[in-house]
Amino acid sequence: MAIEPVLVVGSVGLDKIHVPDGTFDSVVGGSATFASVAAGQFAPVRLVGIVGQDFPDSAVHTLLQRGVDLTGLEVAAGKTFHWEGRYSDDLSSRESLVTDLNTFADFHPRIPDRFTETPYVMLGNIAPELQLEVLDQVRSPKLVVADTMNFWIDIALADLKRVLARTDILVLNEEEARMLSGQHNVVKAAKDLQAMGPQRVVVKQGEYGALLFDGDDVFSAPALPLGDVKDPTGAGDSFAGGLIGFLASRDRIDPEALRQAVVFGSVMASYCVEAVGPEHLAQVNEAMVSERYGAFRSLVDFHRD
Repeated sequence: MAIEPVLVVGSVGLDKIHVPDGTFDSVVGGSATFASVAAGQFAPVRLVGIVGQDFPDSAVHTLLQRGVDLTGLEVAAGKTFHWEGRYSDDLSSRESLVTDLNTFADFHPRIPDRFTETPYVMLGNIAPELQLEVLDQVRSPKLVVADTMNFWIDIALADLKRVLARTDILVLNEEEARMLSGQHNVVKAAKDLQAMGPQRVVVKQGEYGALLFDGDDVFSAPALPLGDVKDPTGAGDSFAGGLIGFLASRDRIDPEALRQAVVFGSVMASYCVEAVGPEHLAQVNEAMVSERYGAFRSLVDFHRD
């Protein structure tokens, strides 16, 4: 069984996060960071992004230890992308307080030559025009997974639709699915989104799990009930990274593999929320993944002989 590499393109940042447990500063974040760490559990990862001169060596070490190829990580003069957010007491919502693009303001992804033929491509939650720049540089990928958010739906809809026309799997949350499709019913929303290009749509539902729409088939995966959730930051990116990483590890995109990928994505997201930052996620190993995958299976097992 071949294990194929994954190309991840997105933001790499340093965050300040306010959660019920306290305030945490200079936390490594960004869509590409969490997606790469999660995908790296299953397959080799090639990251493309940009950081400033303040990006810590310890964060570089964490990514390298995970097996992430950082050839495409540009270090530019100035400061790293910075986001500050405050979560509600129950962690169900958050308020963005500060967004400083810094070096990310002038970022245009440059895919190294040896990365251009990477078969599995993850477009992190960045401007659709940058996602298009990536798609213009890669050569005949087997699978393109794209993430987006309400901000881009609001201000860059035309470019986003061009991305969707070249996307195989779209990952977004329920609010974004409704906003992008104009449909309140999530089943109708998914159908409309599929008509825009991606054959498969994954609708994240936070603490309630995720729905996979694969053609006419629908698969529902629950979220694992956790007793100690610390920080939801990066959970969606970890989910997407786990999903594409698993598919790359099997080099299959059939219905069974897709359903398993959704569960493995949920496994990685469940580990992400147990700590602040990606370091805990980076320590996840095969035994931990297997144990939690078993917990997911037990959660939905109702078959009796």
